Amino acid sequence: MNQTSNTGGMRARGAALARHPLFLPLLALVALLLLNRAFNPHFFQIVNQDGHWFGSLIDILNRASPLALVALGMTPVIATRGVDVSVGAVVAISAATAAVLIGGQMHIVNGVETYASNVPMSVAILAALGVGLLCGLWNGTLVAWVGMQPIIATLILMVAGRGIAQLLTAGQIVTIYYQPYFYLGAGYLFGLPFAVYLVAAVLGLLWWLMKHTALGLFITAIGINPVASGFAGIKARTITLCVYAFCGLSAGLAGLLISSNVKSADGNNAGLLMELDAILAVTLGGTSLGGGHFSLIGTLIGALIIQTLTYTTYSIGVPPEANLVVKAIVVFVVCVTQSDVVKKLVIRERMTLEGGR
Repeated sequence: MNQTSNTGGMRARGAALARHPLFLPLLALVALLLLNRAFNPHFFQIVNQDGHWFGSLIDILNRASPLALVALGMTPVIATRGVDVSVGAVVAISAATAAVLIGGQMHIVNGVETYASNVPMSVAILAALGVGLLCGLWNGTLVAWVGMQPIIATLILMVAGRGIAQLLTAGQIVTIYYQPYFYLGAGYLFGLPFAVYLVAAVLGLLWWLMKHTALGLFITAIGINPVASGFAGIKARTITLCVYAFCGLSAGLAGLLISSNVKSADGNNAGLLMELDAILAVTLGGTSLGGGHFSLIGTLIGALIIQTLTYTTYSIGVPPEANLVVKAIVVFVVCVTQSDVVKKLVIRERMTLEGGR
């Protein structure tokens, strides 16, 4: 009797685990990691050199940081039934702003070539973040107060943003020579890339706001029914404006990391198609495209899945062009699984199985 009850309890716990929103994303991430291990026996190896940790896993964490920042900013937007397809352009604008302001002028001091920033680095960073915030406020104003559809409102900046970035850089790739700026995207703190700590800080701030304030409840209510949330006393327009502003700010921070890492800013290619990766990361993490449900940890896992997928395609010799095809297939599968028809079929099948028991 006890053995039967223990078996039933294990099955119940296993079924509950399988129904957890993060089960499938974690399973996909683990599967990709094991696939890389099959092709590379040293994939999980991490070595310490000069106090810094190096390895494939560390590289994935570091390179996934800009996408994770953009995706974390996108999560509240999608949770309110919105979308921001301009984040890639905002990344380019932010990177161009920082590059133009910092630039780098060569000086010879005691016979040694050194580079100085055009303006104080703190000013350049704040300006880049401010530009990202303004872009988010622009999108939020069009959506919340003008009443435009989110995809149309953000599509305007998606198109114009590239032009703005190229105007700032005069259509050229602006090289950054100022060494302290490189620390943002390529520096290390306590052995780990500094960018990882920035992602952790943004994630921690969002998690605290969602769990310890009413903001998470308000965002969920707006995503479920914006009209009803307004009647309930929730300032839907103000909150919608804020989530788009935060999304722009996150994209601006990602632009800083990218320009710091590559030591330059390219108004045409910086952040190109990052909006696709961000939306995919959010949906892979369990956030519903229909709004009303979101998962910050799931978004982070989704960003890691995309970066690991990119790493996998390159490491096993798949042509870079096929990476877009793979992502398109993943987007298709995610959208299909989140469709109402598939959900009804799954619920109907589950009810049939439970009725047969």
